[in-house]
Amino acid sequence: MRFLNGLQPGYDLTYDDVFMVPSRSGVTSRMDVDLACDDGTGNTIPIVVANMTAIAGRRMAETVARRGGLVVIPQDIPTDVVHDVVADVKSKHLLHDTPITLSPTETVGAAISLLPKRSHGAAVVVGEDGRPVGVVTLADLQGVDRFTQVREVMSRDVVTVAEDVTPEAAFATLGAARHRLAPAVDSEGRLVGLLTRTGALRATLYRPNVDAAGRLRVAAAVGINGDVAGRAKDLVAAGVDVVVVDTAHGHQEKMLEALATVRALDLGVPLCAGNVVSAAGVRDLLAAGADIVKVGVGPGAMCTTRMMTGVGRPQLSAVLECSRAAAELGRHVWADGGVKHPRDVALALAAGASNVMVGSWFAGTHESPGDLVLGPDGRAYKESFGMASSRAVRNRTAAESSYDRARKALFEEGISSARMYVDPQRPGVEDLLDSIIAGVRSAFTYAGAATIAQFHERAVVGLQSTAGFAEGAPRHTSW
Repeated sequence: MRFLNGLQPGYDLTYDDVFMVPSRSGVTSRMDVDLACDDGTGNTIPIVVANMTAIAGRRMAETVARRGGLVVIPQDIPTDVVHDVVADVKSKHLLHDTPITLSPTETVGAAISLLPKRSHGAAVVVGEDGRPVGVVTLADLQGVDRFTQVREVMSRDVVTVAEDVTPEAAFATLGAARHRLAPAVDSEGRLVGLLTRTGALRATLYRPNVDAAGRLRVAAAVGINGDVAGRAKDLVAAGVDVVVVDTAHGHQEKMLEALATVRALDLGVPLCAGNVVSAAGVRDLLAAGADIVKVGVGPGAMCTTRMMTGVGRPQLSAVLECSRAAAELGRHVWADGGVKHPRDVALALAAGASNVMVGSWFAGTHESPGDLVLGPDGRAYKESFGMASSRAVRNRTAAESSYDRARKALFEEGISSARMYVDPQRPGVEDLLDSIIAGVRSAFTYAGAATIAQFHERAVVGLQSTAGFAEGAPRHTSW
């Protein structure tokens, strides 16, 4: 990335401070752009979901990996639970979504509590033999007594597809039947998955992020306290594909010691560490054994670090400096935090990031772990919280004495409860991925870049005023 007219900014920059200038391009279609990463993660889109308890769970991990990204399971999740999550994610089909299932005698109330868990918004009603006998959606449940059995309200007009169906054939079948979704069944007619028309389309636009055995990839985090080596070994034994050694202040001696300890285990998976915001921090983490460095202090939506401590750095400048330091040593950085629009993801890649970490942006989706809540105004939301907040610290220190936990709870840094509203137009993480990837692909065509490496080399950016940023924002009502 270079600055327009050779400008050298005299101050650090956020994503909002810059714009990208179009260049002569031979890349005429978004479909000609390859967003695969070369940092060892296997990502086919440059998106990593942050290791936040309110965001990164098994549903998120399965869905994002199926579209080519990666989810990092948080460090405060017990190891036995991580084993279950990883095994579950790696058992998932690369094309079919995981269905919500109900028996015919279950109640409408049970259905209502389960349907928001998946963005397809449907449950397959299966008989005792495992074969689909009906489909129920939220529309079928409106105004129905909650104790009514689902067999009384389900649609019995079920179209199924074979488990080995191609996306094109599935789309054609659903279109001909005028159905939005279809259960996928095996040769005996038993339910094995669910496929929507949109899902069939996405399967032709994205490539799953898979390991050497063709299973979906997943990452997990470990902190710098306690039995770091034991936790890291357990994670890899569980099947984790990337280990993230994570702490808010990554440029500290304890991090370097923990990182060196994990590197000495020779686990055979990429090792990411952070967070830092300087070239010196990058060099020290790489010297201690990291393959990837996580960049960002303070830009996250749930983070109060800058307001509490004055510590941090505007994210674009941090990514630019850190990526250059990593590139000199043949390594990579992830841009962690501060993205609110697809343009921000594109600018992070232009600044040299191999992947962009997304957290709160994905909190208000069906795939995040929290329960869907309806506010007084009828808007649906999920609760989110920062990983340095008192709520997260309380979860992370559950095994400690009540005295030690109470002492640590006095020093809160981060938001403990925030409402992340579900966008009715983009209620699922795949809907957001569509928006992000469309914007990023288009940005690549403006720069004349077909790959991430070319984009970083060819992107030209200029500085803009607050009014310049506002000028580029769309207006949904007249002025």
